[in-house]
Parts: sequence; structure tokens; C-alpha cells
Amino acid sequence: MSDWKKYKEYVRETNPEIGKDLDEVEEISAIVGAMIEQRHNLKLSQRDLAELCGIPHSSVARIESGKTTPNLSTLLKIFNQLGLKFSVQSSIKMAKPM
Repeated sequence: MSDWKKYKEYVRETNPEIGKDLDEVEEISAIVGAMIEQRHNLKLSQRDLAELCGIPHSSVARIESGKTTPNLSTLLKIFNQLGLKFSVQSSIKMAKPM
């Protein structure tokens, strides 16, 4: 794991744009991973979840396989049915007034 961390640090230093892409992929992976884990905990199939959400089974399958990134509306439908909460945290750092 430390090798991966070192590699990410190296990428961020040498190419910040690709470093941002790595961060985004990891964030999406964490969201989808939580979704899959909770679906398994609830003993739901992808088809069951899709029916509960009113979305096509293929959409759930593509999201879980990483072939597509869900839009916010779809993500909220899925999280609601799974009993998961979605929160947003700002990473913007404001300058202190003089």
C-alpha cells in the first residue's frame, strides 16, 4: 500500500492534472464500493436494487462495474433505497481577511 501512496505522490508532484484524475477515480470507487457493500449486506441482487430504484438493471450493472459514472439523481435514488447517506464536503480553502 505504501508503494501506491508513493506513486500517487510522485504523480501529483510531476503531473498535478493526472493527480487530480487519480483522486477522482478513488472517490468514485469509494462511493460505488459502499453501494456494492451495502447491497450485499441487504442481500439484494442488482436486479432487486434496480427495481426498487425504478431504473434499468443494466444501469446498476454498469455503475458497479465502473463502466459508467452515475449522475447525482441516480446515485441518490440508489443510496436512498440502500439506506445510505450522501454528504458533500467542501475542499475550498478561503483566504483569511486581512
